[in-house]
Amino acid sequence: MALVKYNNRSILNVTALDSIASGDMNLITTNTISSGVSSSSFTSSIDSTYDTYMFKFINMHPASDGVSLTFNGSIDGGSNFNVTKTTSYLEAIHDEGDSSTGLNYQTSLDIAQGTGYQELLRIPGNDNDQSGSGTLMLFSPSNTTFVKQFTYTGASVTDSNFANNNFVAGYFNTTSAINAVDFKFSSGNIDSGVIKMYGLSKS
Repeated sequence: MALVKYNNRSILNVTALDSIASGDMNLITTNTISSGVSSSSFTSSIDSTYDTYMFKFINMHPASDGVSLTFNGSIDGGSNFNVTKTTSYLEAIHDEGDSSTGLNYQTSLDIAQGTGYQELLRIPGNDNDQSGSGTLMLFSPSNTTFVKQFTYTGASVTDSNFANNNFVAGYFNTTSAINAVDFKFSSGNIDSGVIKMYGLSKS
């Protein structure tokens, strides 16, 4: 936050205040899901106002067991979610019984110049106490010179009671502006959860 300096000798004598920055993270929209929906989209307010957009997923709970939260972008305001992308996918796992651990690159979950949905949150279970949470960063989506990078990290309790930590990175291979995104599970509905979209103030 920028330092605000007042020329008046005493705060008692201040007659006008310059605008004060609201902070780096600016909440734009909250999608709260309390009953089954097939997807959750953000089709407005992704523009040149901010260079970076951040999506927070909180307790995403699938209706179906063992499915994954996925996402895709759009260049036409959400009419189509099918932007070409190249991605990588890494995960760390550890089960409740302390009998299985791993750090794995998942070649089956990355995309090489494909238009399908990218997996993010890995197979959270649909038991009442199982869910997943994470953060997706989308960089400079309105830029029309460069491709659009994104990163994701998240954690879930899987359908087989593993702690699962996921790391995804990639880029939308387009110089057109990304102006909408969509989130859905790989099968079945989103039973409940919260998705918040923030804009990060330009430096």
